[in-house]
Amino acid sequence: MLLLVSAFLSIKHGWDAFQPANADQLRMMSNLGVSKTVMPYFGVFSIIIGLLLFFPQTFFIANLLHAITIVLIMALSLKAGDYKMALLEIPFLALPLLLIGLKYPFIFSK
Repeated sequence: MLLLVSAFLSIKHGWDAFQPANADQLRMMSNLGVSKTVMPYFGVFSIIIGLLLFFPQTFFIANLLHAITIVLIMALSLKAGDYKMALLEIPFLALPLLLIGLKYPFIFSK
C-alpha cells in the first residue's frame, strides 16, 4: 500500500508541474528560487521516479532520489525562511526512507 501511495504522489506531483500554476504555487516556487521554466524538468524527474518505484532493480535508487528531492525542497525552504514548509515535508521524507527499510514489497524472504 505504501508503494502505491508513494508512486501516486510522485506521479501526481510530476503531472501537476505541467499544469498551469495558480498565484500561490507561483509565489511559493519563486520563494524557493525555482523558476517557471524549470518546473517541467522537475515534473519529468518526479514522474520517472514514480514509475521506477515499481521495478525491483530500481526500487532503492528511486526512493533515494525521492528522498534527496524532498531534502532539496526542505533546504530551499529553510534558505527562503519558510520553516513551515520545511516541517511539512518531514512526513513525505519519512515515506521513501520507510520504503527503503521495508525493501521491495513483491520479493518474499526465504
